[in-house]
Amino acid sequence: MKTLKVAFLLLLTSFSYAQSSLQGSITADGMPLPQANILIKKASKSIVSDADGSYFIKDLAAGDYEIAVSYTGFQSERQTITIADSTETVLDFQLRENNALDEVVITGTLKPVSRLESSVPVEVYKPAFFKKNPTSNIFEALQNVNGVRPQLNCNVCDTGDIHINGLEGPYTLVLIDGMPIVSGLSTVYGLSGIPNSLLERIEIVKGPASSLYGSEAVGGLINIITKNPTNAPVFSADSFITDWGELNVDLGFKGNVGKAATVLTGINYFNYSNPIDNNNDNFTDLTLQDRISIFQKWNFNRKSNKLLSVAGRYFYEDRWGGELQWNKSFRGGDEVYGESIYTKRWELLGAYELPTVEKMLFSFSYTDHDQNSVYGDTPYLAQQRIGFGQLTWDKKVNKHDMLFGTALRYQYYDDNTTATVDADVNWIPSLFVQDEIAFNDNHKILLGARYDYNSNHGNIFTPRFAYKWKINDNNILRFNTGTGFRIVNLFTEEHAALTGSRDVIVLEDLQPERSFNVNLNYLKKFYTNNGNFIGLETTAWYTRFSNSIIPDYDTNPNQIIYKNLDGHAVTKGVSTNLDFVFNNGLKMILGATYMDVSKTEDEVTTRQILTEKFSATWAISYRINKLFLDIDYTGNVYGPMRLPLLGDLDPRSEYSPTWSIQNIQFTFNKFKNIEIYGGVKNLLNWTPNKSNPFIIARADDPFDKNVQFDSSGNVQATADNPYALSFDPSYVYAPNQGIRTFIGLRYTLK
Repeated sequence: MKTLKVAFLLLLTSFSYAQSSLQGSITADGMPLPQANILIKKASKSIVSDADGSYFIKDLAAGDYEIAVSYTGFQSERQTITIADSTETVLDFQLRENNALDEVVITGTLKPVSRLESSVPVEVYKPAFFKKNPTSNIFEALQNVNGVRPQLNCNVCDTGDIHINGLEGPYTLVLIDGMPIVSGLSTVYGLSGIPNSLLERIEIVKGPASSLYGSEAVGGLINIITKNPTNAPVFSADSFITDWGELNVDLGFKGNVGKAATVLTGINYFNYSNPIDNNNDNFTDLTLQDRISIFQKWNFNRKSNKLLSVAGRYFYEDRWGGELQWNKSFRGGDEVYGESIYTKRWELLGAYELPTVEKMLFSFSYTDHDQNSVYGDTPYLAQQRIGFGQLTWDKKVNKHDMLFGTALRYQYYDDNTTATVDADVNWIPSLFVQDEIAFNDNHKILLGARYDYNSNHGNIFTPRFAYKWKINDNNILRFNTGTGFRIVNLFTEEHAALTGSRDVIVLEDLQPERSFNVNLNYLKKFYTNNGNFIGLETTAWYTRFSNSIIPDYDTNPNQIIYKNLDGHAVTKGVSTNLDFVFNNGLKMILGATYMDVSKTEDEVTTRQILTEKFSATWAISYRINKLFLDIDYTGNVYGPMRLPLLGDLDPRSEYSPTWSIQNIQFTFNKFKNIEIYGGVKNLLNWTPNKSNPFIIARADDPFDKNVQFDSSGNVQATADNPYALSFDPSYVYAPNQGIRTFIGLRYTLK
């Protein structure tokens, strides 16, 4: 018996010694990936990498194993390995960033689908893209997106909107988590308050999307998708300061409320209070701002695992620009000119997946926007409330992937202008349907239609058609066509109507604009034998508008005239994006757009004002692993734009020059969870005054006290006013802010 016991112990000992181990590191572009998931299926073992990206798995029996490694935002990797008895095996993984071409998108069809499988072209931009040129808000961050341009509308208060493919800001619908809460009044004043710390990604659709989203989605839409609290870091902080005195702070916090919910809180604070006048016109080059935005998002854990999410945001901003000696004691007076805007804004949005067998989702949002502003001695007091509710039913039957939906939108708007005698209240019910038919793996068509009823304008019908041909895994061709519509609320979206001394003339009751669009999109992927990647995407488009409402600056230099165009307007062009990822650490994102935007009335075709002929953007990044250093060189270039002049004697250029804003950033990331970054913005020190005698007309007489008018209201040339000008800050096409340095710090605790 004793001999048997000894033999058993020897056998057990030899078996334990026969156990082996596996270890290695998980990296991406030479940098460690902490908290990466490592799974050994055969052994039913799963662990995560530690802070320096390394892992260790012990007690593995000899045999063949498949090791799978995954990390959010990166392509999963699998390797098969044979482990011998009593060995220590080393197996390293180098993950590659998920290419944006393969990501899941929802904006094009209101359904989650791989970008490659979507019938509607959708562009995706993640936080890593915007970190290449850090900004204090998403409005500025979009300057490096091809075909998308943040347009400043005023030299004094620096408010603006977003242009897509040459179309003015009111043609672009901005969504947050799919909800249309940035529209109307906030299109001009609310875009600057969305915290970057909450950004998961931005999805952009170029071309009409009215069949799904209704009014305002005529030229395209931008969907700002916030982070899922479950996947967000426990704490994040990102702050930078410039030598102009701009301070930006972004904070993010995540917490659990027991097992019931996960909460994400984001806080953004921005302050600039250092008046600078480098162009010597006695006006601030950059508007002074004091802004705070607080966002909170709750994801509730339901037993059914169905979605329940609620989010809210509060935004407050105090901004002013004007003569350097202005202070709040001059607010609303005619002694010293200033444009002062107080904005208070509440937002609520949520999504609830119904507890039904069928996949049904109810989404809702509500915004309350209050603006108290003065432009010189002209007050503009406005309130806007928008409520939105939408129910969708996602249903698949054989080859048909259908979506049925109904929506109700409530709009309230009131201001103190003569254009708004009574508050404007609208209830807009809508019905829409969409059917994506997959004939096989290579061919899909999408049919869609929407019906809206507006109490002021009656019935509005917008159809849509899309076709996708997947030639093979690396070549995709898409064709899209559809109609769009836009209901205009003039003063909420046309800032030039409020600033300066031009009279605003509305000649008629403005009818909804209508559009017809076609676009052709081609996507190509290249993979080289040594692991490099090249992505090519080209889109050609043509959009024709009827009932266009384009402000007329030309007929009378003292007026801005609004009416429905007795003719048509056209935007057409071609846009190309190139995405390079090299295995030596070099990445390049290049884009170029050429377009022709014009209007035709009385058989006369003119080029649209403040619209460039061509533009280009780039983001070139290189990582030096030995130095733990990333270098990002970003920029854009814009071709000439036709600019608003005040008459034949106006000495300013009728067309802008070709101009460029370029930036460079260096990021040091050796320390755990910490990035230190700094660089230079506007390397060329480009400002629009370099090619003009002045930018703001009559900056020395902003209340037109020394301007003489004839009996018809036209400005007369005098010795004091040889160019026959009145005060006008609408001659704006580029930022007045010149070169500046910045330094910042990011900290992330996962």
